[in-house]
Amino acid sequence: MLRPLVSLLLGFTLLLGVVVPLGVTAIAGLALPERAGGSLVRREGQVIGSALIGQHFEEPRWFQGRPSATSAAPYDAASSAASQLGPTSAALLATVTERIAGARDVPADAATASGSGLDPHISPENARAQVARVAAARSLPPQRVAALVDQHVEGREFGLLGDPRVNVLRLNLALEAMR
Repeated sequence: MLRPLVSLLLGFTLLLGVVVPLGVTAIAGLALPERAGGSLVRREGQVIGSALIGQHFEEPRWFQGRPSATSAAPYDAASSAASQLGPTSAALLATVTERIAGARDVPADAATASGSGLDPHISPENARAQVARVAAARSLPPQRVAALVDQHVEGREFGLLGDPRVNVLRLNLALEAMR
């Protein structure tokens, strides 16, 4: 009686714990090699980041991502976690109030962290709100920087999932190439 149960347990463990994950990984690597490989972004042959994980840009000459929820360092993937603060949280209210102090009409994603705290995207509204600062810091015409933002707006996945967004790393790389 015990032998068939142990055989089934080992068989399903092998099938569902090894064979299926390896098969899915192989199919993903063939069908979507860039995404399966971590969506690495390269410049001059060197990996400089991932299009899936936000990076910390502080200087006014760069577009800045959403606030990071990671505690050790901004966008530290090793300490990724949601803040677990809900809409009635006094701590969340204080944090958001601090982030928008002195600003008017701030896009929501400029004041709130994403669920993982590592989101590499901002809304097109957030990017457009940063155009004047970035253009001034780089001595570029705002229209040229705004056009660059518009070129980097990504649509909804499959035309219907999610919201339009801008990948901050890719936008900043394009901005750097404008010189």
